[in-house]
Amino acid sequence: MNCFLRAVHELGHNDLRKFAFCSGIGCSAWIPSPYFEADSIHTTHGRSIPVAIGVKLMRPDLNIVVFGGDGDLAAIGLSHLVHAARRNMDITVVMVNNMIYGMTGGQVAPTTPLGIKTTTTPYGSFDPPLDTVRIVATAGANYAARWTTMHFKQLKQAMKTAVTTNGFAFIEAVSPCPTTFGRRIGLKDATEMFQWFKQNSLPKEKADKMTEKELENKITVGKFAHRKRPTFTDYLHKALKEAEKTAKEN
Repeated sequence: MNCFLRAVHELGHNDLRKFAFCSGIGCSAWIPSPYFEADSIHTTHGRSIPVAIGVKLMRPDLNIVVFGGDGDLAAIGLSHLVHAARRNMDITVVMVNNMIYGMTGGQVAPTTPLGIKTTTTPYGSFDPPLDTVRIVATAGANYAARWTTMHFKQLKQAMKTAVTTNGFAFIEAVSPCPTTFGRRIGLKDATEMFQWFKQNSLPKEKADKMTEKELENKITVGKFAHRKRPTFTDYLHKALKEAEKTAKEN
């Protein structure tokens, strides 16, 4: 929240009148509503992206931003995330990844690291975590990046880039959950979690040269995609113009 508001302010916005926010269900989804003095829609679990797309198509003049957690966007809402990236919808999505279902009892999430004990994996998770940012980048997003909340300056800069990107922009913000995730891996408070982030984060350039075994339970941070590709809206408006032209001719 801090990074986003600072990013928007540094971009020259004195308020959030040019923004509209969508969020689903979960602790991270509470970021824009009720904390932002702005227009926002709190949707059902996993459905914030299609709602955001609808708002963008009706109000192309607004910056549409989705806030959600990993359970909201990388589990039940994953198909919406992938296809929004594939279609290069002109919205920004911030996924706050705390690596667990923090609000509903500490169940294993698709982003939970291997071997972590949760309420639903008492002997440790044996599912490899989903590398969400790479999936989004591969699907076709114009911008995709991952940083932890310890990387404050980099995360803020990434949000500035995302908001000003024409097309689908995605940021995975790895965030601490001291009470539900931290205590399960032996960390007492948020400070120790930040130290854990520092010790286990690797820049993408270095990670690209390492093996899968070496990268196990590490956090690869950096920029995964930054390109210019026509957006869904570009194609839509082109099709509408062609349809209008054909209608007049007939």
